[in-house]
Amino acid sequence: MELIDHLMLGFGTALGWKNLVFCFVGALLGTLIGVLPGVGPLVTIAMLLPFTYTLGPTTAMIMLAGIFYGAQYGGSTTAILMRMPGEATSIMTSLDGYQMARQGKGGTALAVAAIGSFIAGTLATLVIAVLGPSLGRLAIAFGPPEYFALMVLGILSCLLFTGSSPVNGVAAILLGIGLAVIGVDQTTGALRYTFGLPELTDGIGFVPLAIGMFGLLEVAKTLTDPEPMEPVTEEIGGLVLNQEEWKRSLPAILRGTVIGTVLGVLPGGGLITSPFASYIVEKKLARDPSRFGRGAIEGVAGPESANNAAAQTSFIPLLSLGIPSNAVMALMIGALMVQGITPGPTTFSSKPDLFWGLIASMWIGNLMLVILNLPLVGMWAKLARMPYRWLLPIIVLCSAVGAYSVSNATFDVYATAVFGVLGYLLWKIRCDATPLVMAYVLGGPLEQNLRASLSIAGGSPTVFVSRPISAVLLGLAVLLLLAPMFKLLVRKRDSASQAHV
Repeated sequence: MELIDHLMLGFGTALGWKNLVFCFVGALLGTLIGVLPGVGPLVTIAMLLPFTYTLGPTTAMIMLAGIFYGAQYGGSTTAILMRMPGEATSIMTSLDGYQMARQGKGGTALAVAAIGSFIAGTLATLVIAVLGPSLGRLAIAFGPPEYFALMVLGILSCLLFTGSSPVNGVAAILLGIGLAVIGVDQTTGALRYTFGLPELTDGIGFVPLAIGMFGLLEVAKTLTDPEPMEPVTEEIGGLVLNQEEWKRSLPAILRGTVIGTVLGVLPGGGLITSPFASYIVEKKLARDPSRFGRGAIEGVAGPESANNAAAQTSFIPLLSLGIPSNAVMALMIGALMVQGITPGPTTFSSKPDLFWGLIASMWIGNLMLVILNLPLVGMWAKLARMPYRWLLPIIVLCSAVGAYSVSNATFDVYATAVFGVLGYLLWKIRCDATPLVMAYVLGGPLEQNLRASLSIAGGSPTVFVSRPISAVLLGLAVLLLLAPMFKLLVRKRDSASQAHV
């Protein structure tokens, strides 16, 4: 009964005209950037952050979430028609989807991808509605030491999905914390690391940092490493599945939904690994595994369902604990914090309209995406063939305008360019920028909770290990820190063994 009351609140919020319009805008933009290879939700959300300031936090999150899961739908179009995944989560779809398109079954592949995504997104959202509040009830047990430990865990969790070395990841975290402490000390009022520049008194803006590190970086990566495209020239074909195709697809969709729902909750790249896991499961269960890679419809239905389910459930750790499960979630935490909201255990009780409005909007957004993707598949197919170099000037222009518009300050445009260069240099040394951005976002609250915790304990650091929840969270953080180093040691040992043989 309580769940129904909450869902009624959520649908009442999501069906307001403003939220409904921006839900559609998010779904449309998400599909568009998913179709266009090289853009992606990370870049788009970074560029749209200044615009979200003019919206309320609920409307902003509904639109940004629509972009995120909409990109999962759109990414399948280029994967199927051009064998070029618009998103990393569509890589497995390209294997059999592209072969189906070459056989004149591109319409069938696109249809099963959209249907599977809709079913998975709907069921996974139900899981969020059931599990999210249970985690949120942990709020009553949280004080400054627990929040400090939770933020340490959130920052270090980025090390799992960066792909860079642990040393580079830790260095990026320290650099992010260093950037976060620039400006006025909130406790003493003293200036820190401003180097006499009055523009740094209020610290470094999140928008220039995010746009430079993600938006301009993608432009630089494309200019230095362009990839050729190989579009399908055959007819797309019909969108209606026959009885045999339904029989093969439905079990794969349900299995992909379960796999994506479980893996999406886990920090550390569950969104990306879920379609790979689904594809492996489908191939293992198939009576004739040799069909995979040559146009098996289960090879499209399973991974597409898995990546959409994972995209939905990756919001659970964000909304209930304030922990990002991927880079896009880290940006969304930043988007909420610039609106004065710190996502975490209190989100459910302090912002019920945001929590339940976002959940309800996911059902509405998934329905919009089916309508957008199936009837308009011809238009998306034409857009998918647009040369990416045409978009580069638009991305640069939008980045500069977006950075300037936050404070009408030219300094922010220069800062965006500097962070673009920094992001490129980090990319060249294979150091992912996500830990840096996450450490910057949580650096301020981390310092405040550290000071409050030490104040409560009379300056004794044992407060973090004497309280059970903070001790467990810090223990998990230590494991996260040691896990990449352990993997590195195992890899070096295996390499040494092979060299010896």
